[in-house]
Amino acid sequence: MALTLALRVRALELLIETDPVAKTKGVAQLAEGCRAGACTLDAAAVLDADAAAIPGRPARPELVPPRLVGRRSMVTPEGRAMLVHALAHIEFNAVNLALDAVWRFPGMPDDYYGDWLRVASEEAHHFTLLAAHLRTLGWAYGDFPGHDSLWEMVEKTSGDILARMALVPRTMEARGLDAIPPLRAKLAQAGDEAAARILDVLLRDEVGHVEIGNRWYVYLCALRGLEPVATYDALTLQYRAPVLKGPFNVDARRQAGFTEAELARFAGA
Repeated sequence: MALTLALRVRALELLIETDPVAKTKGVAQLAEGCRAGACTLDAAAVLDADAAAIPGRPARPELVPPRLVGRRSMVTPEGRAMLVHALAHIEFNAVNLALDAVWRFPGMPDDYYGDWLRVASEEAHHFTLLAAHLRTLGWAYGDFPGHDSLWEMVEKTSGDILARMALVPRTMEARGLDAIPPLRAKLAQAGDEAAARILDVLLRDEVGHVEIGNRWYVYLCALRGLEPVATYDALTLQYRAPVLKGPFNVDARRQAGFTEAELARFAGA
């Protein structure tokens, strides 16, 4: 590792990396280097990238519409493997979205970049845990198809950091706060306690990731003189974001920084 790491430049390099192992190891090394004080940060720099190379990902899994990903029955080992694979694919995309948040948007406070590097590091750890568990089930990442819904919203919001914070962490990723507990229960009931414990890690960390999105969304709204709830509704329509459907994990959403006014809306959904 170089003695000095240019954080945003290195984040872009890792985003373009196609090999999942190299990407996740590189993210871990970058986070470790920054914790050791070996990072430089030019928040004002405007970086260029080849859009066709973003995001870097392996040739497999095949990307298909969500309805074609396949059923994930807990009755069979293959069904459980499909679920673990789907979760691993989400976490791989989450690594990419966090790296994209680091390199793409200049002019933010230094803490913003540190927050999203933390997200990238934790998502890389999640992917590593899930990919390793998938191998114990007899499959590997790429053996089943995946969908691209999360990254599609990343691409839609590439021109506006406010829309990115509104519609990726606090919309797309926040859905994981609602989905993880019932998935954990199904895996535990099927006897896969190892996978259930991994989901405990995911839920714990995802609360923090959504909180980061919420915090920077509110910061940007204040910076632009915008009211957060009304602005969120307008952005949801503008970017055709998914309509939120319950049941909602209200406790986790509260921990993640959603306001009581927003929680009241979730309770009525």
